[in-house]
Amino acid sequence: MDVVTTEEPSRPAPAPSATPEQPGPGRPALGRLRDAARYALPALVIYAVIRLVGLVTVHVWADNAGLDPVELLTRADGNWYLGIAGHGYDGYEKTQSNMAFFPLYPGLTGGLERISPLSPREAALVVAWLAGVAAAWGLFAIGAYLHDRRTGVLLAALWAAVPHGVVESMGYSESLFTALAAWTLYALLRRHWVTAGVVCLFAGLTRPTASSLIPVVGLAALLAIVRRRDGWRPWAALLLAPAGWLGYLAWVGVRTGRPDGWFHIQSAGWGTSFDFGVYTVDRGQQALAQVAALPLLVVTVVALLSIMFFVLSAIDRQPWQLLLYSGLLLVTTLGASGYYHSKARFLLPAFPLLLPAAVGLARAGRARAATVLVTLVVFSTYFGGYLLLIWTKSP
Repeated sequence: MDVVTTEEPSRPAPAPSATPEQPGPGRPALGRLRDAARYALPALVIYAVIRLVGLVTVHVWADNAGLDPVELLTRADGNWYLGIAGHGYDGYEKTQSNMAFFPLYPGLTGGLERISPLSPREAALVVAWLAGVAAAWGLFAIGAYLHDRRTGVLLAALWAAVPHGVVESMGYSESLFTALAAWTLYALLRRHWVTAGVVCLFAGLTRPTASSLIPVVGLAALLAIVRRRDGWRPWAALLLAPAGWLGYLAWVGVRTGRPDGWFHIQSAGWGTSFDFGVYTVDRGQQALAQVAALPLLVVTVVALLSIMFFVLSAIDRQPWQLLLYSGLLLVTTLGASGYYHSKARFLLPAFPLLLPAAVGLARAGRARAATVLVTLVVFSTYFGGYLLLIWTKSP
């Protein structure tokens, strides 16, 4: 794969109002934001409709089963986040310490709950839903910038309709991290260094998978520094990008009294470590060779498709920033042991893998694209309900 510089790709520029930009002389920021929102509106509407279909299905299904849909949408990991939002972090003595969970999402949940009439669970869902819309906007921005408006719309729609799309509407941190990762990468493509560094800092406070995003910002900044481009701004991105992630790991290290405290918690308490994919391959073979539960089969298919789409992304000469991010996310997710049933959820932020499909559907015509998308939405809607009402483990 050829090395690509951090300069803007040599392709036709999108409409100037595709995404929020710094206001030009005589043009207020609010006006530019309004124009950008209008340009992204089809993507946001389609994303919201797809997720609303999923939520309505879960509500009806749960109501018929006599269950509370709000509790279902905030179960499993959602309860851990709610505990942090309400009571903070626990001690290191527990077998499964909640310090394994990064602080930004529960912090936002707790803050919203305190300043609003919402219950903790409702606040968690509102934060996740708003983050999902922000993520859809970021995906649209990247698709429209690299290709065209239709590709951006389809990229957001495909992300809403992936098998584990219900997680985007749950009290989980994947939507927030995806939003922050998308806008970091968009800022990086546009060489908005300070924005990329600041947003990446917040991504590092959201999920451990920021370890796949930070090197992208760092490498891009280093290339700009070596080539003496953009003055001090790449230096700012280089310093800001890892600050949130390293800061939280350092805090956990102080709390636990050992520098590898967070990694020790993950390994000893949660049974997760990096084994170069041995566990993932073994469980995938079991899922394909034995009678397996539907979620395990879906995870196996998603993992294989993710690898295929990564290869297609490389063939399509996707910008190296997106390739490196999704490649590192694949390695850290599939290369880790434990929680095989959740690996498709962990790959939700790997949205650049969907770009080849979005480009193909954009070129296929509206009827073909609609047919594919509706089919995906039907399965995603059913599978989302299955994960919450039939499957007993976390999604």
